[in-house]
Amino acid sequence: MKRGFLSAADLTRDGALGLFALAAELKQQWKAGRRPSPLAGRTLALIFEKPSLRTRVTLEVGLIQLGGRAVYLSGHEIGLGTRESVADIARNLSRWVDGIAARVYEHATVEGLARHATVPVINALSDFEHPCQALADFFTLWERGLDLSRLRLAWVGDGNNVCHSVVLLGALFGTTTVVACPPGYGPDARVVEVVRRLGGRYELTEDPRAAATGADVLYTDVWTSMGQEAERERRLEVFRRYQINETLVGFARPSALVMHCLPAHRGEEITDGVLDGPQSIVLDQAENRLHAQKAIILQLLGGSPDDV
Repeated sequence: MKRGFLSAADLTRDGALGLFALAAELKQQWKAGRRPSPLAGRTLALIFEKPSLRTRVTLEVGLIQLGGRAVYLSGHEIGLGTRESVADIARNLSRWVDGIAARVYEHATVEGLARHATVPVINALSDFEHPCQALADFFTLWERGLDLSRLRLAWVGDGNNVCHSVVLLGALFGTTTVVACPPGYGPDARVVEVVRRLGGRYELTEDPRAAATGADVLYTDVWTSMGQEAERERRLEVFRRYQINETLVGFARPSALVMHCLPAHRGEEITDGVLDGPQSIVLDQAENRLHAQKAIILQLLGGSPDDV
């Protein structure tokens, strides 16, 4: 992760654990009222083609808490790839800021930014991966003292960008990830190939109950993501068996945790009773986006952990 963070596969196991330890330290210090500024004077450009609640707030607040500043740039405002080429935007921003975080439609866009920038680039979401989310998710499990190498994590629903990052990071930790998707909606073959190369314990099934049986973690995401609105009605029909509800949770271990990256379409991929229930840790995940991303930013922008 020397030049940026575009994919969960950019990490090593030890590197990810190091980020967890740093995130935990940052979280503890902030809650204890300590306010260090290891990134005083540093700036991060936020390029957002897609709107966001959690990603924008946690990145901006994270920079503030570390003593830096964020500059928000909407895709429409800068004409990413239309008014000005991705390469030219990357080259210009590199002269002004210390890093770039980009939330984009196409993964090629964030790759292009990283290729032409001379400052670190963070993938804050693309159509192919959401590595910041997955890092926060596994940090949330890790800080609970769970042995990631012994977990069975069942992903139920669409094999989308978040799923890609979750199975990639799971492969680093030795987590058994079982993905339950309708035919044709599984993870991209390129991701599965990397998981296999990493020696990951990965399974794909069309049966959500088989995936949930004995699971320590149940994870889902919306069935229709931004940019897929035209497919909504078809997806509602295809995915209706893949809802995380009280019945499906009953197939998991009694201590199983329920995860969702949010926002949720309540009553579609997950019921209110499960999302708001005692096994749900969705708000812990959301909070930990802040702390995990602070660790990423601090490492990439060169702030010294000794200053924290």
